[in-house]
Amino acid sequence: MDQELLMKQIVEQVMAAMKNSTPAYAPAAASSCGSKVTAANYPLSESMADQIKTPTGKDFTSLSYEKVINGELSADDMRIAPETLEMQAQVAESVHREAFAGNLRRAAELIAVPDDRLLEIYNALRPYRSNKQELLDIAGELDGKYGAKTAASLVREAAEVYEKRGRLKKF
Repeated sequence: MDQELLMKQIVEQVMAAMKNSTPAYAPAAASSCGSKVTAANYPLSESMADQIKTPTGKDFTSLSYEKVINGELSADDMRIAPETLEMQAQVAESVHREAFAGNLRRAAELIAVPDDRLLEIYNALRPYRSNKQELLDIAGELDGKYGAKTAASLVREAAEVYEKRGRLKKF
């Protein structure tokens, strides 16, 4: 299969997935869309497409396969925005899926963290990979540099639990 055909299939699959179950965006506070979003607004890509924007400010309705192929859209244009995740979290809460809503909000916090740094943090959180201070430094970075307060709290909690259970790096 040639590269262009493969790229076309991938982009079409991503666009179809986005249109069928639009991802969401945002800090846990109030959504930028004004009022609460509920299950009646789901899928967002159909009922609120005009209110969904990419992190680069592009309208969801302006995204297309042709624009990707023509170079008019970048990978950053195709990412989900924190505000969209917040809208999705509100939908989840409206159907009593609070845990899922929390997951979406934590994901929204982490959008600001570069992908390569997220992978480093993930690896640092594996048992025996970091000492307590390294984990606390990561928490400080998440909180101070990226404003990811919930994620920072979870890393601090991991540092304490790892210490109690002997899962910190030994040397």
